[in-house]
Amino acid sequence: MSADSITPGNLYIVAAPSGAGKTSLVRALLAQEPSARFSISYTTRKQRPTEQHGRDYFFVDKPNFENMVAAGEFLEHAQVFDNYYGTSKSQVKELLAQGANVILEIDWQGAQQIRKVLPDCRGIFILPPSREELERRLRGRATDIEEVIQRRLREAVSDMSHWNEFDYVVVNNDLEKALSELKSIVQRKGESLRSNRVELKPLIKALVG
Repeated sequence: MSADSITPGNLYIVAAPSGAGKTSLVRALLAQEPSARFSISYTTRKQRPTEQHGRDYFFVDKPNFENMVAAGEFLEHAQVFDNYYGTSKSQVKELLAQGANVILEIDWQGAQQIRKVLPDCRGIFILPPSREELERRLRGRATDIEEVIQRRLREAVSDMSHWNEFDYVVVNNDLEKALSELKSIVQRKGESLRSNRVELKPLIKALVG
């Protein structure tokens, strides 16, 4: 098949509050969905023991990141929890041109920037089933001090208030069910998971008031 005959892929933005299980879902999706490719973000955040450079993120220092911003190398970039995150423009465009469905795991700020540049992208927001479960997951990481946990909880409520800026919402109560729903969206079968569905209202009210 020649390059000219390849149908460009679709861009999917997956966002969520910290602790909603977004990373686990995206990894499982990539393992099971042949068309999906992950766009690896750049970050100035400190690398965690379980993470690998070039697999989870490209870890760079702030001067390097700022140079990339100045050179226009990012499709989007944002500051989250005192660190910078950015999506490589060339990486995303190359994957789409190859016919891949590109998965971006970013925050709502980055999603807003990308929609301005690539309005045909599809946004997916992952929600936890309750505030209590969200806090339990954050505490279960055992990597953050109490002050950081409390800040993450406050930020999570703020993040969740942007749920209606996305095309689809997946509630991550059961990982397998949530994964199945995520796959159906990428396979363009997710109409029942649109963010404007009525059954979401009670959960949204409980999560963000």
